[in-house]
Amino acid sequence: MSDTIVQLGWFLPLALLCLGLLVGSFLNVVIYRLPLMMESRWRQDCCELLELAQEKTETPLNLATPNSHCPHCKNAIKPWHNIPLVSYLLLGGKCGHCAAPISPRYPIIELVTGLMTMALTFYFDLSFALLGAVLLTWALIALTMIDIDHQLLPDDITLPLIWLGLLFNLNSTYVSLTDAVIGAMVGYLILWSVYWLFKLVTGKDGMGYGDFKLLAALGAWLGWQELPMIILLSSLVGAICGIALMVIKRRGKDIPIPFGPYLAMAGWIALLWGDDIMARYLGAVGAG
Repeated sequence: MSDTIVQLGWFLPLALLCLGLLVGSFLNVVIYRLPLMMESRWRQDCCELLELAQEKTETPLNLATPNSHCPHCKNAIKPWHNIPLVSYLLLGGKCGHCAAPISPRYPIIELVTGLMTMALTFYFDLSFALLGAVLLTWALIALTMIDIDHQLLPDDITLPLIWLGLLFNLNSTYVSLTDAVIGAMVGYLILWSVYWLFKLVTGKDGMGYGDFKLLAALGAWLGWQELPMIILLSSLVGAICGIALMVIKRRGKDIPIPFGPYLAMAGWIALLWGDDIMARYLGAVGAG
């Protein structure tokens, strides 16, 4: 437990829990709208390239507009109906206008974001490192859900995440700047090499370019030393989940499974416990 919690009691964890719940509500918007915004941009680019008339949309879609509304009755959600977790419980998981059921996914994302944000206070003091860990955690949650939904890791998140990792390590917040730069380069090139090797052997795409950029971002934040553990953990969990899906849901082996969530999960584990895991592993190897 960090010294900050001892000094401030539970004020900081509870404050970050509340902040995480609020940000989790916003992440729901990002997860839903960002892929739609990207698709709209792609359509516009294609129309310009092919010199076709661009489609006209009634309401421009971005993260701020239009206001959140019920997908069933289209009524705008009132501010007091949009309080994280509380509103969902008070409304009984139904829309306040038409009583249509609201997916439990939304409060779950809010709760997970709040708990993961609060958990960071047990490993980081009130510092620049805590701020960076919070931002990285929020980005990984958004990337995980978008990849699950669309098998897509948006450049709008992964590329800024790489530069943010290098920025936070200018003063060696997590690792030295040299280790961060090498981590970004090696992280990208490892999966890039695996992609092309797999494609040359099988003629198929084994993963997307977003996976390269996400591992590069994790390398920029945590350094090249953590990359072997991140790759090992993500591959192990991905293999277990893939086999489970094939057995339980009878999914064919040719159906693609997003790798981003496993990278994000392994990266977050490395952020909190990477040094301890490596120390225990090296100790076990040395003892053997």
